[in-house]
Amino acid sequence: MSTYLHNLFAQRIGGPGYGLKEAPIYKFERIKRAKRAALAAHSGKELLDFGVGEPDSMADSKVVASLAKEASLPENRGYADNGGPRLRNAAAQYMKEVFGVSLDPETEILHSIGSKAALSILPATLIDPGDVVLMTTPGYPVFGTHAAYYGGVVHSLPLTPENKFLPRLDTIPREILNKAKVLVLNYPNNPTGASATPEFFKQVVEFAKREELVVIHDAAYTALIFEGKPLSFLSIPDAKDVGLELHTTSKAFNMTGWRCGFVAGNPLLVKAYADVKDNTDSGQFLAVQNASAVAFENPQITRDTAAKYSRRMDALVKILREAGFAAQKPAGSFFLYTQAPKSATGAKAQSFANGEAFSKWLIEEQLVSTVPWDEAGANVRFSVTFTAKDQKDEDRVLAELASRLKPYHFQF
Repeated sequence: MSTYLHNLFAQRIGGPGYGLKEAPIYKFERIKRAKRAALAAHSGKELLDFGVGEPDSMADSKVVASLAKEASLPENRGYADNGGPRLRNAAAQYMKEVFGVSLDPETEILHSIGSKAALSILPATLIDPGDVVLMTTPGYPVFGTHAAYYGGVVHSLPLTPENKFLPRLDTIPREILNKAKVLVLNYPNNPTGASATPEFFKQVVEFAKREELVVIHDAAYTALIFEGKPLSFLSIPDAKDVGLELHTTSKAFNMTGWRCGFVAGNPLLVKAYADVKDNTDSGQFLAVQNASAVAFENPQITRDTAAKYSRRMDALVKILREAGFAAQKPAGSFFLYTQAPKSATGAKAQSFANGEAFSKWLIEEQLVSTVPWDEAGANVRFSVTFTAKDQKDEDRVLAELASRLKPYHFQF
């Protein structure tokens, strides 16, 4: 390769010299490597994967059948651009039935190739050099990464148990607020599993109006709740004046690889998203959109999935509490976020500097995979999306986890 190419790369990905030295390894890539190494070191032992962040089940059979039918229709073969009417109308019906939110499918809803794609497009509509984005930490970084590509600056808002994993908006310095344009939220939250309240969302609306901010609510897990009614940010009075909400089939409908969802809310913000999106992609295959519409037309799919996760979560919390963890069942999502221990005693004593050290020890010694989160204290995330063929197998996996933790006493 010509060496001059190394001098041409943009600063946003490292600038001159990009590719000449090994880049930092992304956390989830480190976890994948650790899994492979642990399996090699413990030949024949089962890996218990409590770190996976996607559903363990297939999409509903009605949705799969719809995709097969729609894929055969010649009218679906062309460019989808900014989406077809079937998905928009199904999305409007879904928002009304599940969240009690009325939206105009023509002006207040637009398709996305999943929430990740929408989060990568939206910064182009709002962020100029020097603009500040308010983002929670720990959290999903995509909006902030792309905001930084445009010269924006991310200001992190720590999520801690003291404030029920909700950001403290009253702690943001005035000099930051003067430059802030966007507040990005995600509830139920990845990775904490925490849920927002109507009172908090009301504060957010008031805060956004007072500070003249846009609110982006990533609602990937919003319908996956264990009790009560799902809460949409858009259900709060005047929320549509200040923001957008992102929905997707991925987590709620066991359709991560399908890459289909929608953006909903303020019509001017939806229009801006559509204008940039139209110059970014050519839309998701209409067969996938129309099959995804079938998913949104059947919200019972999500309710059944949430019941399964709730059952698993009850068992996981019991196991971890018996092992000494201060684990608490979240109100939704499929994540259980808990403080990592400082040490463990068993066959030999072991200390842990942070969540990553504990997670590394757990997979190397016990072949149990988790995800460390050290951005706001030493924590570790378990997921109840571990693979199990049925409820009997589910019970077996959980019993095996309990057996592997039982020899140890953890100190916090």
